[in-house]
Amino acid sequence: MVRSTINTYHDSFKGLSPQVWWLALITFINRAGTMVLPFMSLYLTKDLHLTLSQVGWVMTSFGVGSLLGSWIGGKLSDTIGFYKVMVRSLFTTGILFISLQFIHTFEGFLIGIFLTMTVADMFRPAMFVSLKAYSKPENRTRSLTLIRLAINLGFSFGPFLGGLIIAFIGYSGLFWVDGITCILAILIMKLVLKEKQIQPSATPVEENSKAIATSVYKDKPFWIFLVVVFLMGFMFLQLFTTMPLYYREIHELSEVQIGLLMSLNGFVIFLFEMPLIHYIEQKSLNKLKIIAWSLLLFSVSFLILNTSLSILILISGMLFITFGEMLGFPFTNNFAMDRAPSGKEGRYLALYSMAFSFAHIFSAKVGMEMIDQFGFAVNWYFMGSLGILAFGLMIWLKKSLN
Repeated sequence: MVRSTINTYHDSFKGLSPQVWWLALITFINRAGTMVLPFMSLYLTKDLHLTLSQVGWVMTSFGVGSLLGSWIGGKLSDTIGFYKVMVRSLFTTGILFISLQFIHTFEGFLIGIFLTMTVADMFRPAMFVSLKAYSKPENRTRSLTLIRLAINLGFSFGPFLGGLIIAFIGYSGLFWVDGITCILAILIMKLVLKEKQIQPSATPVEENSKAIATSVYKDKPFWIFLVVVFLMGFMFLQLFTTMPLYYREIHELSEVQIGLLMSLNGFVIFLFEMPLIHYIEQKSLNKLKIIAWSLLLFSVSFLILNTSLSILILISGMLFITFGEMLGFPFTNNFAMDRAPSGKEGRYLALYSMAFSFAHIFSAKVGMEMIDQFGFAVNWYFMGSLGILAFGLMIWLKKSLN
């Protein structure tokens, strides 16, 4: 039984190109260093003494920068190429992250986080496009899953290390580590990963996936899909904004305890996501139906928080949203990648990234205001309702494509 499980886990990694493995390593180094984000709301309230409303505006500025950066990154990926965008974005982001620690006013941080995220999120659509160049068409979902595995392994390591850095050095240490790891990641990328052109795919994509519209702006099913992605991102981002505040203010957890609980997300994904995706691909299960079920898991993860104040409920909520993330995110990304006609990958994947950026703009601000006015329980009911709405839209999308 143990040998069979090990073989299944090993098989799920077979056939991936060396470039994808290098890209995963670079992503891990970068993501392990990105430890400011899970503690951003705590830093803003505790060290800069901002109000919840001001924190909401900072997170909105974060989202606006992310939105602009995703759009610019997508356009540049189709013009100057994904490789140049990735290199320049990561290097500049490193410098900007280090600089953020020296800003101590609300207005200054608002502008600083906007500029940082504008540059940082140019990287996302470029990285998604790079998978078309570095992976075989039949391996793209697993290649994407490996990248997500690296992200989540880094996320599993990052918050725990971040909690220790805060305890022994302070929040300024996080900004130094964030910036240095961005620069380190890009130096490794220049050494081991060579620029490559995207080859047109000769492999048929999943049924109903390829766009037939002449323009992405006329592709109506894709826009329904983007609304679903927005709602998914809106819920998921609560994990990094309102959830740490909930852990501290209602459950009185320390930064180290919060880091450990949030690391559970990355650790579970590291163990189970790759074999799970491999199993789903082997069974040829309907991807859109899987995304729909993932949205129900998102919904449950918030609703159960109002049932008890037990620490077991916090762990259960984290596990529900983690399994929802494992089932939802790889296949939403795969749908966007496969639907893009040749030569328009950057545009489609930019809009996919921008849907998350829009979620950044509204998620934290809405969540903070709801908590400030009505309390955490109302916010969790609201997020659970959004999951049910997104589930309905996904079923509608599936039927419209059929």
